[in-house]
Amino acid sequence: MRLLITGICGFVGSTLARAIVAEGMASEIIGIDNFSRAGSELNRRPLQALDIRVIPGDIRNASDVDNLPMVDWVIDAAANPSVLAGVDGKTSSRQLVEHNLAGTINLLEYCRNHNAGFVLLSTSRVYSIPGLASLKMQVVGGAFQPDPGQKFPSGIGPQGVSEMYTTAPPVSLYGSTKVTSEHLALEYGQTFEFPVWVNRCGVMAGAGQFGHPAQGIFAYWIHSFRERAELRYIGFGGTGHQVRDCLHPRDLLPLLSQQWAEPLDSQKARVMNVSGGTQSSMSLQQLTGWCESRYSGMKIQAVRDNRPFDIPWMVLDPSECIDIWKWRPATSIQRILDEIADHADQNPDWLSLSVSS
Repeated sequence: MRLLITGICGFVGSTLARAIVAEGMASEIIGIDNFSRAGSELNRRPLQALDIRVIPGDIRNASDVDNLPMVDWVIDAAANPSVLAGVDGKTSSRQLVEHNLAGTINLLEYCRNHNAGFVLLSTSRVYSIPGLASLKMQVVGGAFQPDPGQKFPSGIGPQGVSEMYTTAPPVSLYGSTKVTSEHLALEYGQTFEFPVWVNRCGVMAGAGQFGHPAQGIFAYWIHSFRERAELRYIGFGGTGHQVRDCLHPRDLLPLLSQQWAEPLDSQKARVMNVSGGTQSSMSLQQLTGWCESRYSGMKIQAVRDNRPFDIPWMVLDPSECIDIWKWRPATSIQRILDEIADHADQNPDWLSLSVSS
């Protein structure tokens, strides 16, 4: 099987590529990356040493995509991952749409022309913000938990947000580009008869993730703590009670191998939550406590005001993926945090290498 991974020199793309090589899941891996993200160049030579062909290019340019070699499957891991993209004054809304939507369209045209399968790595942020923001929370052990006695919106419960919850706007500009990409991918696959799978992932985390909060709060927090960089609890009273789940990218492999083997006319659901769920979730305050147990303590600044699109608790419910695919994440949150911290110890200047100005 020949495989194309977009954004291959990013954290998710490079981690998947290395894991796929280790498992012998592909006869050839080709990757494309525009190296626009600080730190991505660090992954080029290690991937090439594994006989992975890394092609400089930009999926926003149709000509770059059209000239890619023919493959059997595409994993789309290229995106601007920040929920504040396009509204933070640092990036433009047009660039966000070009990165996350126009690039996907070019890839779908490539799949149509070459009859290649398509796997879209989507996000928990496709889910509608108002219902999530209005959940009644209680604080348990330094972390928000939904009050179990409240009337939950359809598709949300104590175990997390399921695929049944609405993706109606507002979901942020970032979320809109991803949910639109999902719809287009499914329509292209149905219309032009090639397989499409959409995996909505929780926060990706693991060693080697670039030190930027938009690219993974767990790695950013640990590296910043290790390097004594400024950290802030932002929003929700500045308490750090907000909660996210996490998932190691390599844990996607057992699911991907099954999806690739499914027949074109498979009746299995095409859109799945893929996450560690409540068992792999943690608040910032709890993460600070974990960091303090490994490193010496430091003061975290408190910013009480919320930012646009902030939500107190975002945990995906992977029950459907577990039921349908018999899939479970293999890497515990403790192991993920240890892996990130070990990498931080071995790379003490990681933030300066991987954070763009």
